[in-house]
Amino acid sequence: MKKFNIRKVLDGLTAVSSSSSSASQTGAGKENDAVPESLQSEHFQLCKTVRHGFPHQPSSMAFDPVQKILAVGTLTGALRLFGRAGVECYCQHESGAGVIQLQFLINEGALVSALADDSIHLWNLRQKIPAILHSLKFNRERITYCHLPFQSKWLYIGTERGNIHIVNVESFTLSGYVIMWNKAIELSTKTHPGPVVHISDNPMDEGKLLIGFECGVVVLWDLKSKKADYRYNYDEAIHSVAWHHEGKQFLCSHSDGTLTTWNIRTPAKPTQIITPHGKQPKDGKKPEPCKPILKVEYKTTRAGDPFMVLSGGLSYDTVGRRACLTVMHGKSTAVLEMDFPIVDFLTLCETPYPNDFQEPYAVVVLLERDLVVIDLGQIGYPIFENPYPLSIHESPVTCCEYFADCPAELIPALYSVGSRQKRQGYSKKDWPISGGNWGQGTESYPEIIITGHADGTIKFWDASALMLQVLYKLKTAKVFERARGKEEKANADIVDEDPFAIQTLCWCPESRMLCVAGVSAHVIVYRFSKQEVATANVQLLEVRMQCELSDVDSPDATGEQTPTQASSVPSSPQDGEPPATDSTQPSAGGNGSNSSADGPRDNIPCLQVRSSPLKQSPGYQVELVVQLVWVSGEPPQQITSLAINSSYGLVVFGNSNGLAVVDYLQKTLLLNLGTSELYSPSEPNQRQPCSPRKARQPSGALCDSNDGPNAAEERCKSPNSGSNSPFNSDDECKAKFIKKVKYKSRRFSKTVANDFDSKDVSFIRSRSSSMTSVDRESREAVCALCFCETFPKKSSDGAPSPCVLVGTTQGSVMLVALSLPPGDDHRLMQPVGISSCGTVARLKGGILTMALLDAAGAVLPASYEPWYDPNASDEEKEKEKSRWRRPASPPSSQEGHDSQFAVLCSEKQAKVLAMPSQTRVHKHNITESSFVLRADVVQMGSGNCIACFCANGHIMTLSLPSLRPLLDVNYLPLTDMRIARTFCFSNLGQALYLTSPTEVQRITYSQETCDNLQEMLSELFTPVETPEAPNKGFFKGLFGGGAQSLDREDLFGETASGKASRSLAQHIPGPGNMEGMKGAASGVVGDLARARVALDERGQKLGELEERTAAMMASAESFSKHAHDMMLKYKDKKWYQL
Repeated sequence: MKKFNIRKVLDGLTAVSSSSSSASQTGAGKENDAVPESLQSEHFQLCKTVRHGFPHQPSSMAFDPVQKILAVGTLTGALRLFGRAGVECYCQHESGAGVIQLQFLINEGALVSALADDSIHLWNLRQKIPAILHSLKFNRERITYCHLPFQSKWLYIGTERGNIHIVNVESFTLSGYVIMWNKAIELSTKTHPGPVVHISDNPMDEGKLLIGFECGVVVLWDLKSKKADYRYNYDEAIHSVAWHHEGKQFLCSHSDGTLTTWNIRTPAKPTQIITPHGKQPKDGKKPEPCKPILKVEYKTTRAGDPFMVLSGGLSYDTVGRRACLTVMHGKSTAVLEMDFPIVDFLTLCETPYPNDFQEPYAVVVLLERDLVVIDLGQIGYPIFENPYPLSIHESPVTCCEYFADCPAELIPALYSVGSRQKRQGYSKKDWPISGGNWGQGTESYPEIIITGHADGTIKFWDASALMLQVLYKLKTAKVFERARGKEEKANADIVDEDPFAIQTLCWCPESRMLCVAGVSAHVIVYRFSKQEVATANVQLLEVRMQCELSDVDSPDATGEQTPTQASSVPSSPQDGEPPATDSTQPSAGGNGSNSSADGPRDNIPCLQVRSSPLKQSPGYQVELVVQLVWVSGEPPQQITSLAINSSYGLVVFGNSNGLAVVDYLQKTLLLNLGTSELYSPSEPNQRQPCSPRKARQPSGALCDSNDGPNAAEERCKSPNSGSNSPFNSDDECKAKFIKKVKYKSRRFSKTVANDFDSKDVSFIRSRSSSMTSVDRESREAVCALCFCETFPKKSSDGAPSPCVLVGTTQGSVMLVALSLPPGDDHRLMQPVGISSCGTVARLKGGILTMALLDAAGAVLPASYEPWYDPNASDEEKEKEKSRWRRPASPPSSQEGHDSQFAVLCSEKQAKVLAMPSQTRVHKHNITESSFVLRADVVQMGSGNCIACFCANGHIMTLSLPSLRPLLDVNYLPLTDMRIARTFCFSNLGQALYLTSPTEVQRITYSQETCDNLQEMLSELFTPVETPEAPNKGFFKGLFGGGAQSLDREDLFGETASGKASRSLAQHIPGPGNMEGMKGAASGVVGDLARARVALDERGQKLGELEERTAAMMASAESFSKHAHDMMLKYKDKKWYQL
């Protein structure tokens, strides 16, 4: 693909000939070339900003007790670092290998990571975006365990062969000192001890190293004499080892669920053997074996009993029991059940020194899908309230929407109602992981992210200032009855599971109106209220959207197929369907779910609306429920497009059967038309009635489970592609992947978390549900909707009027005119008139987005009604209603001059039309070999543009109205289904997508945001003084009972141990020049070493000075004594006696 290195060249070429964006221009288009455009290519740059959510597939964890920073590694090579609320950081190992262990250089702003590809890396955390300083790749041995003593620069690395190598963390070079497995174990041992599973030094003697082998052998190794002092043997495999802080005892956890306590000087047998969860037989026999205790930690306190924390060890008869963490304190044993399997846990202590009383205060438990922190200081061990946004995946995310620069009062309003939903019973203490500092960015505007989930919940998130915090949670499933048995579940067989899953949503921030479409072909309209209300009956409206003429095969007695006309409802509600019914009244949905013997299922909705009174808390409250019903044995087609307008009081939605317009104020159905009926009878694009199909095939996201992959791929071909492949590209990998995207998008998998296809239905609709062109035309679906105020006809003489732009999967854009009753008083009394105005334009591929611009190129937003509380008093309502306003309508066209631009974007191309003449002004073919997944018209500071995300991973922006290419970046080499359905753009250059089932990745395509990103990001490292070392005490200092230090440099340095084998490991410098990184490296680990050397030199000089002073004092005393003796000797003698 051609690369545009000089972006300004494009602007110059476009100014001359409008580049390739304009295939042809009319006279009106040439006039519109004068529209000024402020956005240029230098205003755009693409970069990642932050990642939120729970780390996907976590594998390891570490904690810095001084900096108060938590690090989590994953199986995909990712690192997530957490500090105080709002302080998060994400970084990635290039190899993508799983992280098996993490080790902090405590209070030095550095982290060592060991990966499954036998490499170790040193990360510099003193910069806002951490970077790797050094890497070391082992070639001949597999890494199994690492240990870095506190305030040491020598890292112990245990391997699968049972050997231990030592690495200098400053230079990341191997020492020649190696502990070989055959030297560590007894010579009489005939079998290999297995991999190294534990390494630690004696808390009271740094020269003694405790080595645990998998087979059950533990060795206490003397580093100075290079031999084993003691060997401890046990029959069961070892999983972990923990020291007592005095260094006289250690604890081992084993594979049979036992804990053994050993005295270092009595290796013959353990001093104690306990099975925490084993049943103790009365006859004194060994207890029954239990599950392995995967990890144990032993922490002491000054004023009480020690804490023993362990994971695993449950009895084998507890089948199906959830994972547990056991806390043993004195005589009490607490078994804490976890929601998910335990990956790792750490006990947080007051001191970083291993030779002092530990004083534990919390336990951090890393689960497969959650992070829990337990308070050890309160009775009952309550958990801390987690401040991180780790609950995104609480139910699988099915759709996302991103709103930047929202009204300022929205976030406080949502927080006020959401704060009442918080759980109780949390610990009253502050969150213990409190390191780092927030960013100091200058950009600050309200940002809200809305996520829809598989269980029907909707979550509102505050995404301002690169943070993420949940504001409010809405449960849409409360509106419906819960299916309690298999018989009742048969009613919702449109999907296998998750019948309440959110498919798409539409939100108006100004009016706070929310409209939600679910996978069971239901639409719910919500209003926002700060007051609680009890709704006796949920307002229900059932809609019968029939297929087109060629879409329904009605069986009859002779076996022939009888076409059924599409249902068309007049604009007057009195002549059409009846008004909404209360859910308590008898309806088709209450007659049972199974087909009767009389005929096929008919007029039955997929879900049963709740019949009992509904208590609605402050927040979003149900205004109306709209359900599509079964038609002659055919399930309702899922909703592919949705829009709401608070100013008109209308909701419009469409699917593969057609379009429906609902008045949610009068609770009536205004329009129900098949897609072909939206076309004008006189236009050439009209769909003629087609012959019935011989074989019935479900459409939309539903597909017969017996269909083979070939048939599915064939159905998913683009109607515009000229070859059998949906890509006209030579890259087979990408072509196969896009086939997979299209194929999977037509199916509902049972596990919504994997490939739940709710959001990307719209872009797949253009891929027909059948192989024939007849069926391709007959299944044209409505995939895009937009409320606007424009000119319904080409020769409009008056002012713009309310309209709906309708886009289909075949690239047609139609206009539907709305006739609202005059004045607010008549709105609830008179019906809304609706008339179809025919086709406005045709594009290649399905329509994705539509918008209107004024004559100056500014976006014309749809009119809206400012929010008012529907449950407030009448006086307050009238006061609020008097403030209703609508955006000023654009000036009316004068003497044939166009005053608006219509922006249309499809999967393949974009067009700009002049309104009301509907003349094409600009055209741009976005992609030939791929197709656009998501497109939005967004505001960027002083200008507007179209932002597009393609299936081949490219992110592009086009100027408006000229459609000049401003940005084209190959962001993702290969996309996947999750990204395809959750990618969304927002104003001011923001975008996001779900990068894993548990994480949201935010990106920016704004140059200004990229320039300010460093200031906006949080800081992980903050200067903190290391706590003072524990005092030895008078007697320990007198008799030598305190901690014994070790000069590791003399043992492991090159002069003492020699050089290591070059073939054993390969040193890899970190990214960037090593000279440039030397300053960062010295800041990470060198400062401490130099300080120590300087301190030693200073202490040595002070000692020498003290010795010299003492010698001078002794000499002076000797001289004084001799002088005194001389004086006494000659005191009474005469001069002649001398």
